[in-house]
Amino acid sequence: MDGAFALYRYPFSSEYTAMRQECGKPLTLSSCNDLVGKSGFAFDPFHPTAEHPILVLTPDKVERHKVKTNVDFDETPFYNRSVEDERLRYKQTFACFHNKLTSGEFSKIVLSRYSDESAGANLDCEKLFMRACVLYPRMFIALVSMPQCGTWLMATPEILLEESDGKWHTMALAGTMRIDETKDTDICMAVRKKNGNISEWSIKNIREQEYVSNYIKRCLQHYSSIYEATEPYTVRAGTVKHIRSDFYFDIDDKLLGELIDALHPTPAVCGTPKDDTYAFIRQNEAYDRKYYSGFAGPLCCDEGTHLYVTLRCMEINNDKCRLYAGGGLLENSELSDEWLETEAKMDTMRRCLAIKRI
Repeated sequence: MDGAFALYRYPFSSEYTAMRQECGKPLTLSSCNDLVGKSGFAFDPFHPTAEHPILVLTPDKVERHKVKTNVDFDETPFYNRSVEDERLRYKQTFACFHNKLTSGEFSKIVLSRYSDESAGANLDCEKLFMRACVLYPRMFIALVSMPQCGTWLMATPEILLEESDGKWHTMALAGTMRIDETKDTDICMAVRKKNGNISEWSIKNIREQEYVSNYIKRCLQHYSSIYEATEPYTVRAGTVKHIRSDFYFDIDDKLLGELIDALHPTPAVCGTPKDDTYAFIRQNEAYDRKYYSGFAGPLCCDEGTHLYVTLRCMEINNDKCRLYAGGGLLENSELSDEWLETEAKMDTMRRCLAIKRI
């Protein structure tokens, strides 16, 4: 596909939507408040700048298609990445971030990193999108390409904000463990959810999710007179699982931009306290997250608003791609554990690439 477009598929759907803009360029905005009154596909960076603005694709064409379930998974040759260089960069930044936790300045902070992969040929973005749809039926899958941001693929489990039948919904999603295929069947996880059982999780992971949940509660108390919250439960997201709580609420449409601005970035991708960790990340993470850990999705369209946090994603440029992943650090976080968590999250996109090392 050429020009500006977005392909996206909702969790558990057998169809995907293709939005395409042929006339003009997508809108560029400087703040979430500017989203009020806009309609289309929104794509927001972690930190809006002139180089990486908030974008809204305003489509000329909207089509719905069946997901191609017979897509091939032929291995693609990839050149070996420099793992040791990645480890060294992560180790140095981890120490910088962790010092802020042991000193008591922050309760939680999210440290992310990237991994560059080089393929032997140009990547077929639409095929990667179909592979993601097949591999991750529980996740929101999106392929976004605009002149101002390039091309991005994501398979994300986290809702930032969505509306259905006049009711709004957000979630607190945090904590990460690898899936155990013998214990984490759909039936077993449904039973644990019904019984409110999250005893499998460490204190570190439970605390990490509580920081996010408590922040969202404070936001909703400010913008909504009534909200409902579920007890935390475990959900699957590809090869890993997380702790999740759901929030349902009403809000005046005029306040939507303010609420988005308050929610994004949540402590799930930023930290606690929000403003201080947000500033620290931008100054000390040693690279630009761009649109990773921002949000994406249809905004005020016929189907409503469905905005997802841009996680488990990669930036695609011809035969190269950059994978992104992060994890929440607490005072008792260990370097090796956090590195492995980011590797597990990057595997979400690596499975779509069907990497064969050369």
